[in-house]
Amino acid sequence: MKATAQENQFLVLIVDDELFTRLILRNFLEREGYQIVEAQNGREALTLFNQLHPDIVLLDAVMSDMDGFECCTQLQTLDSHKHTPVLMITGLEDQESVDRAFAVGAMDYVTKPIHWPVLRQRVKRLIQQSQLQQQLEAVNLELQRLATIDGLTQVANRRRFEEYSNQQWQQMKREQRPLSMIICDVDFFKLYNDTYGHRVGDRCLQEIAQVIKNIVKCPGYLVARYGGEEFAVILPNTDTQGATDVAEKICHAVRTLAIPHQNSQVSPYVTISAGFTTEIPQPDSDLEQMIAAADRALYQAKTAGRDRFQQNNFTTQK
Repeated sequence: MKATAQENQFLVLIVDDELFTRLILRNFLEREGYQIVEAQNGREALTLFNQLHPDIVLLDAVMSDMDGFECCTQLQTLDSHKHTPVLMITGLEDQESVDRAFAVGAMDYVTKPIHWPVLRQRVKRLIQQSQLQQQLEAVNLELQRLATIDGLTQVANRRRFEEYSNQQWQQMKREQRPLSMIICDVDFFKLYNDTYGHRVGDRCLQEIAQVIKNIVKCPGYLVARYGGEEFAVILPNTDTQGATDVAEKICHAVRTLAIPHQNSQVSPYVTISAGFTTEIPQPDSDLEQMIAAADRALYQAKTAGRDRFQQNNFTTQK
Protein backbone atom coordinates (compact mmCIF):
# COMPACT_ATOMS: atom_id res chain seq x y z
CA MET A 1 0.00 0.00 0.00
CA LYS A 2 0.91 3.66 -0.25
CA ALA A 3 3.81 4.72 1.96
CA THR A 4 4.19 8.09 3.64
CA ALA A 5 4.30 10.66 0.86
CA GLN A 6 7.49 12.60 0.32
CA GLU A 7 7.65 16.00 -1.31
CA ASN A 8 7.37 15.85 -5.12
CA GLN A 9 7.20 12.04 -5.10
CA PHE A 10 4.75 10.63 -7.60
CA LEU A 11 2.55 7.59 -7.01
CA VAL A 12 2.45 4.80 -9.61
CA LEU A 13 -0.32 2.20 -9.63
CA ILE A 14 0.93 -1.09 -11.10
CA VAL A 15 -1.84 -3.40 -12.31
CA ASP A 16 -0.78 -6.91 -13.29
CA ASP A 17 -2.02 -10.37 -12.36
CA GLU A 18 1.53 -11.79 -12.34
CA LEU A 19 3.33 -11.36 -9.03
CA PHE A 20 6.79 -11.55 -10.61
CA THR A 21 6.00 -8.80 -13.12
CA ARG A 22 4.69 -6.55 -10.34
CA LEU A 23 7.81 -7.24 -8.31
CA ILE A 24 10.30 -6.29 -11.01
CA LEU A 25 8.28 -3.19 -11.96
CA ARG A 26 8.14 -2.13 -8.31
CA ASN A 27 11.90 -2.60 -7.82
CA PHE A 28 12.74 -0.67 -10.96
CA LEU A 29 10.36 2.23 -10.31
CA GLU A 30 11.24 2.56 -6.63
CA ARG A 31 14.87 2.97 -7.67
CA GLU A 32 13.66 5.79 -9.93
CA GLY A 33 12.16 7.53 -6.89
CA TYR A 34 8.48 6.69 -7.34
CA GLN A 35 6.01 5.52 -4.73
CA ILE A 36 4.32 2.28 -5.71
CA VAL A 37 0.97 0.67 -5.06
CA GLU A 38 0.00 -2.66 -6.62
CA ALA A 39 -3.24 -4.22 -7.84
CA GLN A 40 -3.44 -7.83 -8.96
CA ASN A 41 -6.55 -7.40 -11.11
CA GLY A 42 -8.70 -4.77 -12.75
CA ARG A 43 -11.35 -4.60 -10.04
CA GLU A 44 -8.78 -4.06 -7.32
CA ALA A 45 -7.17 -1.41 -9.53
CA LEU A 46 -10.42 0.56 -9.77
CA THR A 47 -10.84 0.48 -5.99
CA LEU A 48 -7.26 1.60 -5.33
CA PHE A 49 -7.52 4.27 -7.99
CA ASN A 50 -10.55 5.84 -6.28
CA GLN A 51 -8.84 5.67 -2.89
CA LEU A 52 -5.34 6.87 -3.76
CA HIS A 53 -5.61 8.92 -6.98
CA PRO A 54 -2.24 7.83 -8.45
CA ASP A 55 -0.27 10.02 -10.83
CA ILE A 56 0.02 7.29 -13.46
CA VAL A 57 -1.30 3.75 -14.03
CA LEU A 58 0.86 0.97 -15.50
CA LEU A 59 -1.71 -1.48 -16.76
CA ASP A 60 -1.19 -5.00 -18.09
CA ALA A 61 -3.30 -5.61 -21.16
CA VAL A 62 -3.83 -9.35 -20.65
CA MET A 63 -5.33 -10.32 -17.29
CA SER A 64 -7.95 -12.81 -16.16
CA ASP A 65 -11.37 -11.67 -14.96
CA MET A 66 -11.09 -8.08 -16.25
CA ASP A 67 -8.45 -7.41 -18.87
CA GLY A 68 -6.50 -4.18 -19.18
CA PHE A 69 -8.66 -2.88 -22.02
CA GLU A 70 -11.86 -3.16 -19.98
CA CYS A 71 -10.12 -1.75 -16.89
CA CYS A 72 -8.90 1.23 -18.90
CA THR A 73 -12.40 1.78 -20.28
CA GLN A 74 -13.84 1.88 -16.76
CA LEU A 75 -11.10 4.21 -15.54
CA GLN A 76 -12.25 6.76 -18.12
CA THR A 77 -15.65 6.96 -16.39
CA LEU A 78 -14.18 7.99 -13.03
CA ASP A 79 -14.24 11.70 -12.21
CA SER A 80 -10.79 11.50 -10.64
CA HIS A 81 -9.29 9.97 -13.81
CA LYS A 82 -9.29 13.19 -15.78
CA HIS A 83 -5.54 13.91 -15.55
CA THR A 84 -4.17 10.44 -14.86
CA PRO A 85 -2.35 8.85 -17.80
CA VAL A 86 -2.54 5.11 -18.43
CA LEU A 87 0.53 3.34 -19.80
CA MET A 88 -0.44 -0.05 -21.18
CA ILE A 89 2.07 -2.88 -20.79
CA THR A 90 1.42 -5.63 -23.29
CA GLY A 91 2.94 -8.64 -24.95
CA LEU A 92 0.66 -7.96 -27.90
CA GLU A 93 2.27 -6.07 -30.75
CA ASP A 94 -0.34 -6.56 -33.46
CA GLN A 95 -1.91 -3.48 -34.97
CA GLU A 96 -5.37 -4.32 -33.66
CA SER A 97 -4.17 -4.51 -30.03
CA VAL A 98 -2.22 -1.28 -30.30
CA ASP A 99 -5.21 0.51 -31.84
CA ARG A 100 -7.49 -0.91 -29.16
CA ALA A 101 -5.19 0.30 -26.38
CA PHE A 102 -5.38 3.88 -27.61
CA ALA A 103 -9.10 3.57 -28.35
CA VAL A 104 -9.91 2.74 -24.73
CA GLY A 105 -7.91 5.71 -23.45
CA ALA A 106 -4.32 4.58 -22.93
CA MET A 107 -1.85 7.42 -23.48
CA ASP A 108 1.02 5.12 -24.53
CA TYR A 109 2.20 1.54 -24.35
CA VAL A 110 5.33 -0.55 -23.90
CA THR A 111 5.75 -4.15 -24.93
CA LYS A 112 7.05 -7.18 -23.05
CA PRO A 113 9.84 -7.97 -22.50
CA ILE A 114 10.14 -4.47 -21.10
CA HIS A 115 12.92 -2.23 -22.36
CA TRP A 116 13.70 -0.41 -19.11
CA PRO A 117 15.19 2.84 -20.50
CA VAL A 118 12.07 3.20 -22.67
CA LEU A 119 9.78 2.60 -19.68
CA ARG A 120 11.73 5.15 -17.61
CA GLN A 121 11.31 7.88 -20.23
CA ARG A 122 7.67 7.14 -20.97
CA VAL A 123 6.63 7.17 -17.33
CA LYS A 124 8.53 10.42 -16.78
CA ARG A 125 7.09 12.04 -19.92
CA LEU A 126 3.49 11.04 -19.23
CA ILE A 127 3.62 12.38 -15.67
CA GLN A 128 5.18 15.65 -16.88
CA GLN A 129 2.48 16.02 -19.55
CA SER A 130 -0.22 15.35 -16.97
CA GLN A 131 1.21 17.91 -14.57
CA LEU A 132 1.50 20.49 -17.32
CA GLN A 133 -2.09 19.87 -18.42
CA GLN A 134 -3.33 20.41 -14.88
CA GLN A 135 -1.36 23.65 -14.58
CA LEU A 136 -2.69 24.93 -17.91
CA GLU A 137 -6.27 24.13 -16.94
CA ALA A 138 -5.82 25.89 -13.60
CA VAL A 139 -4.44 28.96 -15.37
CA ASN A 140 -7.30 28.91 -17.89
CA LEU A 141 -9.89 28.62 -15.13
CA GLU A 142 -8.34 31.56 -13.32
CA LEU A 143 -8.29 33.61 -16.54
CA GLN A 144 -11.94 32.78 -17.12
CA ARG A 145 -12.76 33.82 -13.56
CA LEU A 146 -10.83 37.08 -13.90
CA ALA A 147 -12.63 37.83 -17.17
CA THR A 148 -15.98 37.74 -15.36
CA ILE A 149 -15.01 39.48 -12.09
CA ASP A 150 -15.05 43.20 -11.42
CA GLY A 151 -11.54 44.09 -10.35
CA LEU A 152 -12.53 46.64 -7.72
CA THR A 153 -15.41 44.94 -5.93
CA GLN A 154 -14.67 41.26 -6.68
CA VAL A 155 -18.27 40.55 -7.61
CA ALA A 156 -19.33 39.58 -11.12
CA ASN A 157 -18.78 42.22 -13.81
CA ARG A 158 -21.24 43.57 -16.38
CA ARG A 159 -20.19 40.97 -18.95
CA ARG A 160 -20.96 38.14 -16.53
CA PHE A 161 -24.25 39.77 -15.58
CA GLU A 162 -25.38 39.85 -19.19
CA GLU A 163 -24.24 36.28 -19.83
CA TYR A 164 -25.81 34.85 -16.68
CA SER A 165 -29.07 36.77 -16.87
CA ASN A 166 -29.58 35.52 -20.42
CA GLN A 167 -28.86 31.91 -19.32
CA GLN A 168 -31.33 32.15 -16.46
CA TRP A 169 -33.94 33.86 -18.62
CA GLN A 170 -33.84 30.97 -21.08
CA GLN A 171 -33.91 28.36 -18.33
CA MET A 172 -36.81 29.98 -16.46
CA LYS A 173 -38.67 30.28 -19.77
CA ARG A 174 -38.28 26.54 -20.36
CA GLU A 175 -39.28 25.64 -16.81
CA GLN A 176 -41.92 28.39 -16.45
CA ARG A 177 -40.43 29.47 -13.16
CA PRO A 178 -40.13 33.02 -11.78
CA LEU A 179 -37.01 35.10 -12.34
CA SER A 180 -36.39 38.20 -10.24
CA MET A 181 -33.89 40.98 -10.81
CA ILE A 182 -32.79 43.80 -8.50
CA ILE A 183 -30.87 46.87 -9.64
CA CYS A 184 -29.33 49.00 -6.88
CA ASP A 185 -27.72 52.42 -6.94
CA VAL A 186 -25.70 54.08 -4.16
CA ASP A 187 -27.46 57.31 -3.23
CA PHE A 188 -25.64 60.58 -3.94
CA PHE A 189 -22.43 58.74 -4.72
CA LYS A 190 -21.01 61.57 -6.84
CA LEU A 191 -21.32 63.85 -3.82
CA TYR A 192 -19.62 61.16 -1.73
CA ASN A 193 -16.69 61.00 -4.13
CA ASP A 194 -16.48 64.80 -4.28
CA THR A 195 -16.46 64.97 -0.47
CA TYR A 196 -14.14 62.12 0.46
CA GLY A 197 -12.17 61.40 -2.71
CA HIS A 198 -12.20 58.52 -5.16
CA ARG A 199 -10.02 56.19 -3.08
CA VAL A 200 -12.45 56.40 -0.19
CA GLY A 201 -15.25 56.03 -2.71
CA ASP A 202 -13.68 52.82 -3.98
CA ARG A 203 -13.54 51.43 -0.44
CA CYS A 204 -17.19 52.35 0.02
CA LEU A 205 -18.14 50.38 -3.08
CA GLN A 206 -16.08 47.42 -1.91
CA GLU A 207 -17.87 47.36 1.45
CA ILE A 208 -21.27 47.60 -0.19
CA ALA A 209 -20.45 44.84 -2.67
CA GLN A 210 -19.33 42.58 0.18
CA VAL A 211 -22.43 43.19 2.24
CA ILE A 212 -24.67 42.41 -0.75
CA LYS A 213 -22.69 39.21 -1.39
CA ASN A 214 -23.20 38.22 2.24
CA ILE A 215 -26.96 38.57 1.81
CA VAL A 216 -27.25 36.93 -1.61
CA LYS A 217 -25.91 33.48 -0.76
CA CYS A 218 -28.52 31.13 -2.23
CA PRO A 219 -27.20 28.78 -4.92
CA GLY A 220 -27.87 30.21 -8.35
CA TYR A 221 -28.06 33.84 -7.20
CA LEU A 222 -25.58 36.29 -8.72
CA VAL A 223 -24.36 39.71 -7.57
CA ALA A 224 -22.79 41.90 -10.24
CA ARG A 225 -21.41 45.40 -10.54
CA TYR A 226 -23.78 46.78 -13.14
CA GLY A 227 -22.16 50.18 -13.60
CA GLY A 228 -20.12 52.74 -11.67
CA GLU A 229 -22.07 52.75 -8.38
CA GLU A 230 -24.79 50.36 -9.54
CA PHE A 231 -25.16 46.71 -8.57
CA ALA A 232 -27.49 44.08 -9.97
CA VAL A 233 -28.74 40.86 -8.42
CA ILE A 234 -30.17 37.96 -10.43
CA LEU A 235 -32.53 35.70 -8.49
CA PRO A 236 -33.65 32.57 -10.39
CA ASN A 237 -36.60 30.57 -9.03
CA THR A 238 -37.53 33.54 -6.84
CA ASP A 239 -41.01 35.07 -6.65
CA THR A 240 -42.01 38.61 -5.74
CA GLN A 241 -41.99 37.94 -2.01
CA GLY A 242 -38.52 36.43 -2.18
CA ALA A 243 -37.19 39.39 -4.16
CA THR A 244 -38.85 41.79 -1.71
CA ASP A 245 -37.08 40.13 1.20
CA VAL A 246 -33.68 40.35 -0.54
CA ALA A 247 -34.16 43.99 -1.57
CA GLU A 248 -35.22 44.91 1.97
CA LYS A 249 -32.20 43.17 3.46
CA ILE A 250 -29.83 44.93 1.03
CA CYS A 251 -31.15 48.39 1.90
CA HIS A 252 -31.06 47.62 5.62
CA ALA A 253 -27.55 46.14 5.47
CA VAL A 254 -26.13 49.18 3.69
CA ARG A 255 -27.68 51.47 6.29
CA THR A 256 -26.22 49.28 9.02
CA LEU A 257 -22.72 49.75 7.62
CA ALA A 258 -23.07 53.34 8.87
CA ILE A 259 -20.56 54.73 6.38
CA PRO A 260 -20.53 58.50 7.03
CA HIS A 261 -21.88 60.67 4.20
CA GLN A 262 -22.12 64.25 5.42
CA ASN A 263 -23.47 65.59 2.13
CA SER A 264 -26.21 63.02 1.61
CA GLN A 265 -29.64 64.59 1.38
CA VAL A 266 -31.44 61.65 2.99
CA SER A 267 -29.19 60.36 5.78
CA PRO A 268 -25.93 61.08 7.59
CA TYR A 269 -24.77 57.70 6.26
CA VAL A 270 -24.42 56.06 2.86
CA THR A 271 -27.70 54.55 1.67
CA ILE A 272 -28.82 52.62 -1.37
CA SER A 273 -31.92 52.62 -3.57
CA ALA A 274 -33.18 49.51 -5.30
CA GLY A 275 -35.71 48.58 -7.94
CA PHE A 276 -36.79 45.08 -8.75
CA THR A 277 -39.10 43.10 -10.94
CA THR A 278 -40.26 39.51 -11.10
CA GLU A 279 -41.44 37.69 -14.17
CA ILE A 280 -42.10 34.21 -15.47
CA PRO A 281 -40.57 34.58 -18.95
CA GLN A 282 -43.05 34.17 -21.77
CA PRO A 283 -42.48 33.55 -25.49
CA ASP A 284 -43.58 37.12 -26.31
CA SER A 285 -41.43 38.81 -23.62
CA ASP A 286 -37.70 39.40 -23.57
CA LEU A 287 -34.91 39.99 -21.10
CA GLU A 288 -34.32 43.60 -22.12
CA GLN A 289 -37.89 44.43 -21.10
CA MET A 290 -37.26 42.91 -17.70
CA ILE A 291 -34.04 44.88 -17.19
CA ALA A 292 -35.87 48.05 -18.25
CA ALA A 293 -38.65 47.32 -15.75
CA ALA A 294 -36.16 46.91 -12.90
CA ASP A 295 -34.42 50.11 -14.00
CA ARG A 296 -37.74 52.00 -13.99
CA ALA A 297 -38.44 50.71 -10.49
CA LEU A 298 -35.03 51.99 -9.38
CA TYR A 299 -35.81 55.41 -10.85
CA GLN A 300 -39.13 55.46 -9.00
CA ALA A 301 -37.40 54.56 -5.73
CA LYS A 302 -35.08 57.51 -6.23
CA THR A 303 -37.81 59.97 -7.10
CA ALA A 304 -39.79 58.73 -4.08
CA GLY A 305 -36.98 59.86 -1.78
CA ARG A 306 -34.17 57.28 -2.07
CA ASP A 307 -33.01 54.93 0.69
CA ARG A 308 -35.77 52.50 -0.25
CA PHE A 309 -36.72 49.77 -2.69
CA GLN A 310 -39.56 49.53 -5.15
CA GLN A 311 -41.09 46.85 -7.33
CA ASN A 312 -41.91 47.81 -10.89
CA ASN A 313 -44.60 50.47 -10.69
CA PHE A 314 -45.69 49.58 -7.18
CA THR A 315 -44.01 51.33 -4.25
CA THR A 316 -42.76 49.08 -1.46
CA GLN A 317 -41.95 50.85 1.75
CA LYS A 318 -38.63 50.56 3.54
